[in-house]
Amino acid sequence: MQIEEIMKKMIDLAAGNHHDINHFMKVHSFARTIGRMEGLDEETQYVLEAAAIVHDIACPLCREKYGNTAGALQEAESEPLVREFFSGTNLPEKQLERIVFLVTHHHTYTGVDGMDYQILLEADYLVNADESHYPGKGIALFRKNVFRTASGLALLNSVFCEELRGMP
Repeated sequence: MQIEEIMKKMIDLAAGNHHDINHFMKVHSFARTIGRMEGLDEETQYVLEAAAIVHDIACPLCREKYGNTAGALQEAESEPLVREFFSGTNLPEKQLERIVFLVTHHHTYTGVDGMDYQILLEADYLVNADESHYPGKGIALFRKNVFRTASGLALLNSVFCEELRGMP
């Protein structure tokens, strides 16, 4: 399944929810950019981009079922949704398992076991920090504790240069 097909299918699944569509498109764009800047191999880049597109696939269900989209709820509810999304496609099992893992861990900041995982965390944070107007102190703390890629750090520092002004 091509990235463009995944994007179109996810847009269709979002059923006109502009916030959700804009969010996963921005996360995908940051993930793609960071992955390319970090020189990921093509398979890892593909898995990263696919996971970035579907990373919030459980949000509509969580809103309906729980009234919120807390990260732990998304992680708990996403596996069957991701599997259903990719069922009937030619996606190799190894790639599907990695996408499922990334989506079910995209709010878990410990035990990061690969560049695709690291970059997904960074890309999602870049978008969440902007959309939710995180304060500079929180951004600086997340930068210190979570960001690891040179490209992600450079983008974070550029995007949030005003918020981070004067912070270590």
